[in-house]
Parts: sequence; structure tokens; C-alpha cells
Amino acid sequence: MFSWKDKNVFVTGGNGFLGSWLVNDLVKKEANVTCIVRDPVKGSNLEFLGIADQVNAVKGSIEDYNAVEKAMKETGAEVCFHLAAQAIVGIANKSPLPTFETNIKGTWNVLEACRQLGVKRTVVASSDKAYGEHEKLPYKEDFCLNGLTPYEASKSCADILARAYAKTYGLPVAVTRCGNIYGGGDLNFSRIIPGTIKSVLNNESPIIRSDGTPIRDYIYVLDVVAAYLATAEQLDKEEVAGEAFNFGTETPVSVLELAKKIIAASGKEIEPVILNQAKNELQEQYLDWAKAKKVLGWQPQFGLDDGLKETIQWYRDFFSKR
Repeated sequence: MFSWKDKNVFVTGGNGFLGSWLVNDLVKKEANVTCIVRDPVKGSNLEFLGIADQVNAVKGSIEDYNAVEKAMKETGAEVCFHLAAQAIVGIANKSPLPTFETNIKGTWNVLEACRQLGVKRTVVASSDKAYGEHEKLPYKEDFCLNGLTPYEASKSCADILARAYAKTYGLPVAVTRCGNIYGGGDLNFSRIIPGTIKSVLNNESPIIRSDGTPIRDYIYVLDVVAAYLATAEQLDKEEVAGEAFNFGTETPVSVLELAKKIIAASGKEIEPVILNQAKNELQEQYLDWAKAKKVLGWQPQFGLDDGLKETIQWYRDFFSKR
């Protein structure tokens, strides 16, 4: 039975939305957690969770290979979770080069450091966006990666790089492809769920940038944390190393339906404003996660309604303390 107790775990993006929840779980499991951090984020979820002082934060950037290798070497990394990314589609469209620097170069830096230092388990965060556009849905792991916008392409490249390191060098690495992750701690209010919740709690009409019809798979952050841990814990298995795994719920909803669910769960009577301005976004995206269930024994524990209820409560608490 795998134990996280006293394991030296290196996390990129550990002070971000998903990373902070993953770090929180690792700290609870008594792992020794190191995060490489470009700039400390004041008021981050690590602080809100009360664990910032239980994490070894090393200042550095994943675009700097020497900084990554040095931080890993000095802390004796045994397990690496690579989550750091420029994850905003709009920013990627406006400024592709910094997105490529972070999402592609940053990934090969982490992978190469893991190879050079003999890190035993590495999990790389890809995305459902790596698949790009396909006529047939849901996405399955054997679909080709066809990202044709800057953000999608950056995730396709990172995904392929990770599996190339597994095949060429035998690096024990696996790739996670998740649907749209949501939950408390996401302070990027340009995203549909935190943005809608913030507006609704302020008694304002939420803004929908698209026409409201795009369909997505939304997965609660604690289900994703469980997915990452399950993947890392089983990386010594032949059927896990070098593989990619989808994690979703297979209950996709439209953006407009999602906004209405949030409004209803908040107990408000507000109508969303539809701008119909979004560009370079796919109409439908959702995942088949049968492989993760079969190989890893993973399945989501939170339905969308339950997850939204938990998320709304987190933001109520967060805003009340500001």
C-alpha cells in the first residue's frame, strides 16, 4: 500500500487553484511538499486553507531549467506533480509566446529535470482542450490530439512531450486530461463559475461571453485531487506509466444551463447577460473516463449540483472575510 508519509513531493503551480487543494491533501497525508513559485500570491488559497507555512516555497520559474533542477535536487524530489500553466484561453489568444514558454518549455524543463534526477513518479497536467475539435464525442484517450488554437496547441504539445519522455527514456510519468475544473479557491473571476458566483453573490447579473450554448464537462476540484493522487500512487504499474487518463463526469451542460444552476443554488432571482463575443472556443467538449475507472479505480464523488453547493459556500466564506 502506497504511503505519502514523509515522501518528498515537488509541485509546480502549487499556489494555484488546483495546486493548493492538492498540496492541502498532501500535507494532511504528511508528505514533505515543495512548491516552486514565481511570485507569492497574497491571499492565495494556500493561505485561506491555513497551510502556507507547512509548505516549502522555493522562488523560481518553470521556464528556467536550472531553477527547476536545483529546487528538485535540493529537496530530494521523489514525486513530481506538474500543474503550472498559463490556463486562460483569452490570454493565450492575445499573447501566444508567453503561453508557449510556460506551457511547452516549462513542461520539457520539468520532464528533463525529473529524468536527470531519477524522480520515481511524475504526473503532468494536460487538459480536455488538448484534443481540439472532434466530430465524435465523448473524447477517448486514443483520439488524436488536435489542438489548433494557441492554448489547445500548448496542451497538446505538453501532453505529447510527457508521453515521449515515457517511451524514449522510460520516465515513470502519466498524463491527466480533465474537464473544466471548478471549486473554491479559483480566484480567476474571468472563468464562468467563479465569475458567475461572484456576480450573483453581489446581486449582479452574471456575464456570459459566448452565446450560452457551448457544452462542457465540469468536474469538482476534490475529485480531481483524488484523480491525481490515484495516478501517482499507481505509477509503478505497467498499465499506468506512459499513459494518459481522462477525468470527467460525462454529464455535460451548456454554459447558460450552468449559470442558471448557480443562480438557483444561490437562492437568487437574476437573469444572466449573454454577450455572444467569445472566439476560438469549441462548441462541445466532454470526456469518457472509463479507462480511469477500470485501471485506477477512480470515479467522481461529487455531482454538479453538490459540487456547486460546496463551491458557492466557499465563496460566501471567502468574501465575508475580506
